[in-house]
Amino acid sequence: MSLYLILLLVSFGSCLVLSFDKKVAFYKNMRFFIPAVFMVAIPFLIWDQYFTIHKIWGFNEAYLQGIFLGSLPLEEVLFFFLIPYCCVFIYEVLIAYFPNISLQNVTRLFSLAFVLLGTLLAVLNMDNWYTLSACGLAVLLVVFSMRGKYIWYPRAIFAFLIAMLPFLIVNGVLTGAVTQAPIVWYNEAHIVGLRIVSIPVEDVFYNFSMLIPIIGIYHYFKARHHGAAVK
Repeated sequence: MSLYLILLLVSFGSCLVLSFDKKVAFYKNMRFFIPAVFMVAIPFLIWDQYFTIHKIWGFNEAYLQGIFLGSLPLEEVLFFFLIPYCCVFIYEVLIAYFPNISLQNVTRLFSLAFVLLGTLLAVLNMDNWYTLSACGLAVLLVVFSMRGKYIWYPRAIFAFLIAMLPFLIVNGVLTGAVTQAPIVWYNEAHIVGLRIVSIPVEDVFYNFSMLIPIIGIYHYFKARHHGAAVK
């Protein structure tokens, strides 16, 4: 089994087992999660395929199963379904165990810092496709969410921040922190060059851009089903 696949299955499996916790019972919400993840995964897979074809990033076959869908390895395709499961699970855990925690100040501070840094990186590196696209999209999502004053957004930020720890571990392995060569490599001409150990800073914005819409759509489907406020 490939190292990339092992990372995905360990991450997903740990959250899947915990999903049956009676207080969280996340397994009951698959009818809301599945359409949400597909709605976001499909455009991200198209984005991924395009960047792979144009060698903005790529994959080291020595660490893969060798099964490809187009230009994307099976592991990369599964990434867009299994990792969001983990993040939405964390989102539900926070709702179940910390229902009364105030997140407004944290949300405002994070959003302001994220917008300022993302805008700066995008504007100063407009020739870098990954930097521009990942940072630009993340900034737009923050502005959209803050202006909409969505009730799910503060907890989505909290979940994203909690998920950063396992993200740094998994992405660190993928980008070569503990292997002789990275499993996922990046074209230096299309990233700014700032790294968290081995992780390009753009990956933080990229993952934010993937996970936040999934949580928003998931909340919409779940709230509509239960007759609660969708906004």
